[in-house]
Amino acid sequence: MSASVAVYRNIYTEDRFKQAYGSDDITSGSLRLREKLAGSCRCSRRACLHLLSERVPIFNWLPRYRLKKWILGDTIGGLTVGILHIPQGMAFALLTSVAPIFGLYTSFFPVVLYMFFGTGRHVSTGTFAVVSLMTGSVVEQLVPTPLDMNSSSPEAADFEAQRIGVASAVALLSGIIMLCMFCLQLGFLSTYLSEPIVKAFTSAAAFHVTVSQIQSMLGLRLPRHTGTFSLFKTLASVMENLPHTNMAELLISMVCLAVLVIVKEINMRYRKRLRTPIPVEILTVIIATGVAYAFSLDSSYNIEIVGHIPAGFPKPRMPAVHTFPDIAGDTVAITFVGYAVSVSLAMIYADKHGYSIHPNQELLAHGISNTVSSFFTCFPSSATLATTNILESAGGYTQVGYMMYKCFCHIHKPLI
Repeated sequence: MSASVAVYRNIYTEDRFKQAYGSDDITSGSLRLREKLAGSCRCSRRACLHLLSERVPIFNWLPRYRLKKWILGDTIGGLTVGILHIPQGMAFALLTSVAPIFGLYTSFFPVVLYMFFGTGRHVSTGTFAVVSLMTGSVVEQLVPTPLDMNSSSPEAADFEAQRIGVASAVALLSGIIMLCMFCLQLGFLSTYLSEPIVKAFTSAAAFHVTVSQIQSMLGLRLPRHTGTFSLFKTLASVMENLPHTNMAELLISMVCLAVLVIVKEINMRYRKRLRTPIPVEILTVIIATGVAYAFSLDSSYNIEIVGHIPAGFPKPRMPAVHTFPDIAGDTVAITFVGYAVSVSLAMIYADKHGYSIHPNQELLAHGISNTVSSFFTCFPSSATLATTNILESAGGYTQVGYMMYKCFCHIHKPLI
């Protein structure tokens, strides 16, 4: 037997079908599509607050700030980092081949901006030796030092303006690249930074920082080495010039290092008994500065000092954007190195203290920091190894320490 299926249904004409089920013409469909689009673009108050807390994280964690538990550590950590940013910023400005004052600016503006947009609670941003060395190579290539230039001549001021213009252009282009990466949601690339890679990268960066400071510790004035194997060329130059070491500068460096290491060991051994770690970095900088001034070490022992620093903050000005075609390739490398260091440090301290960071938000934070600060004569910034470690070891818990640092800058900048 064969199976059969019988279907009974009403037969409609077009007019009767429209009467029974309504019209579904093209115009009504377009209307519903417009309504859906309008609904998806409509932003409620709750959605606005969620977006604000997501893109400006300070509004998310600041209301939950534990005042009694964290304020002392954040205050000491912020003031410690604030003082250390002074010599570090000026030293790394010289690595960038610009005047020391621009290192102070780079230690202020990016720090304040990252405080609002960053997700790393213990990350201290500002000048970083590796980024400064790479930027300095670009500056030296485009604005080489004339052999017969007098430091007090009008040409010297124009020369410095050209150099900081190029360095600021690198910061601006680096910030734009990071903002483009944020828009493309490329923060996921940080997932490929495994723990061994992160630790190896930060260790290598620390080694670069150490090598860059050896000649200053020994009081040597050596030419800059750039390009492939520049690290080993620098070490070779140091070894060749060891007989010309300034013993006074070496003695000061060794005493300061010994004090830092000993007090750090005391802080680690007695951290349960100490309410807050001893701020040895602050004390070392203050005492060393006072001794240099009181005994006129610059004239007595030929120790190089920074000298006059202009007071106040700079007026906004446009970076040298016409150099973009010349600096584009190097800036891409500087951007990736700066971002890799920043995210690596943020990951290390986030894992240590049990919170998470958002790599894509870090792109936004550092992109805004570099873009905005470039208009205030700043060179490229990133997270820094030394001050991040000091901020955490000095008892800092959150980025409220940056607020203390900002207040400190308003006090110390006019004095400098």
